[in-house]
Amino acid sequence: MLQIPLRKLDRLTPEPTALDPHEVASRDEIRALQRERLAWSLRHAYENVPHYRAKFDAAGVRPDSFKNLEDLAKFPFTIKTDLRDNYPFGMFAVPETKVARIHASSGTTGKPTVVGYTKRDIDTWSDVVARSIRAAGGRPGMKVHIAYGYGLFTGGLGAHYGAERLGCTVIPISGGMTERQVQLINDFKPEVIMVTPSYMLAILDEFRKQGLDPRKSSLRIGIFGAEPWTNAMREEIEEAFDLHAVDIYGLSEVMGPGVASECVETKDGLHIWEDHFYPEVINPVTGEVLPDGEKGELVFTSLTKEAMPVIRYRTRDLTRLLPGTARSLRRMEKVTGRSDDMMIVRGVNVFPTQIEEKLLAIHDLSLHYQLVLTRDGRMDNIEIQVEARPDASFPAREAATKQLALSVKDTIGITALVTVLDPGSIERSVGKAKRVIDKRPKE
Repeated sequence: MLQIPLRKLDRLTPEPTALDPHEVASRDEIRALQRERLAWSLRHAYENVPHYRAKFDAAGVRPDSFKNLEDLAKFPFTIKTDLRDNYPFGMFAVPETKVARIHASSGTTGKPTVVGYTKRDIDTWSDVVARSIRAAGGRPGMKVHIAYGYGLFTGGLGAHYGAERLGCTVIPISGGMTERQVQLINDFKPEVIMVTPSYMLAILDEFRKQGLDPRKSSLRIGIFGAEPWTNAMREEIEEAFDLHAVDIYGLSEVMGPGVASECVETKDGLHIWEDHFYPEVINPVTGEVLPDGEKGELVFTSLTKEAMPVIRYRTRDLTRLLPGTARSLRRMEKVTGRSDDMMIVRGVNVFPTQIEEKLLAIHDLSLHYQLVLTRDGRMDNIEIQVEARPDASFPAREAATKQLALSVKDTIGITALVTVLDPGSIERSVGKAKRVIDKRPKE
């Protein structure tokens, strides 16, 4: 664990009276609200979305089958394919004339998934993102540097509207132009930055390239999301910038960023804004609902969305539900993997974040890495390509290569080829990092 103190938020203390009443409501009050809103959302979806009407009927359930929260398990799941099969607007529950905004995924693996928002949905989204920024330590009057991408991706505009709702000054720079990012951080002096953690590493590289000390920047809070990242990476970023790094969670199918957020005073998991999003964790194989505390796949049902309600949407994110701490709302453990990111290498299940934790423990290796999968006959091979730190000597690089290979073998159980590259060898991402390069033949 890094022991370098974080000074920039020493004087920031929670202000309970400024919290939304739902953040500190009793569990009985929260559950009662969820029952009421779930009943509305199930009825809204059934009556206005033909896809849900057909799915409910096929499963033998109707909105009036829901009496208690546990009854939600009777209803069918929604998966990403359902959204693509109903492209572009088949999942909308309101007339197109009532849709105030449309977002969509990149669609790199097929048709994009399209999501719509009414004006009220935009207001709700702004509220939960503002709540998330505040939980991370943001306050009205602070300047927020938004380096998430703008456009059809929900990150940039979601963060933007939330920061404005909180009363912050927004710097909407979007992604890319890393040299300019550093210039504007130095010139405009924002206290908060919202960006993917992998792109924050590129910004860190640029600070050092320009000979600037990132610890002397104005940044006090980093709100990072859109991809899994480890607590080890959190410590690395916090130490480098002398800021508080806080996780935010969301996905466009459910709303966008702001479904859940860590609280800066605890950083012990993300409090889910349960007054708008009902969480479940299921066994990813059987679909069985798991009790709180057990790890599985995260599932969400929207409680207040008008334009595009989602019923039991399978996120593929792996986590577990935990009791509230800084807020009475339940927490989700930090997501460090997705069921569809899992690699099977010679019969062993491997997640990129497992390897990330190992390389971060080695001083002479940087945070920039990729995993390359190949196949030799029937045998899968994995190569870990990781950059050395700029100050690492050749003997240190050699030692780090052997140390990482041994650590991966001993703790994860796979034999990996480790290639330590010169600094700057791995292409930098301005959005979500591409960690896995799969060169295996398609079956």
